Amino acid sequence: MTHALLVIDVQNDFCPGGALAVAGGDEIVAGINTAMASFDAVVLTQDWHPAGHSSFASSHDAAPMSMVEMPYGPQVLWPDHCVQGTQGAAFHNQLHVDRADLIIRKGYNPAIDSYSAFFENDKTTPTGLEGYLRIRGITSLTLVGLATDFCVNYSAVDAAKLGFDVTVNMALCRAIDFDGSLDTAKDGMVQAGVTLG
Repeated sequence: MTHALLVIDVQNDFCPGGALAVAGGDEIVAGINTAMASFDAVVLTQDWHPAGHSSFASSHDAAPMSMVEMPYGPQVLWPDHCVQGTQGAAFHNQLHVDRADLIIRKGYNPAIDSYSAFFENDKTTPTGLEGYLRIRGITSLTLVGLATDFCVNYSAVDAAKLGFDVTVNMALCRAIDFDGSLDTAKDGMVQAGVTLG
């Protein structure tokens, strides 16, 4: 029991037709389902924002994808997405959710966004995932999901910093690629010691 599959935010709002759709976001679902059988544990993350979250452009009367300075640093202002209890926040209906050992919800603090599965965007407030993995004896992680350049990237870099052996299966991820964000994310992951597979 040492290798876990970490499935990042495969939710309706990040798939075609959703509020923050990632191109081809639904194309990876079948492959992720198939991959689940090869791992000792499966963990899903779920973006889970309260209405009026501070990372929403609508909360600042600003344009989506503009930037604002938060107490914890620069923040992209997103379209309203993955609001708690909505269909947009639900997992893609073909994802094998029942295979998950654990579901980590993130982004529920209205004042702080949370890209990473391990820490909120202040980079200090933990989600509890690290402790769960340590208790399970898991040392290796493979990440898949949405989006490569934001939540997958942040989760992979944090996991590597915490000492896990980390691989991102690029074929089972899709990116937003906003203003060069994909290339920046790839470089950052490699520098952090993440293997891009």
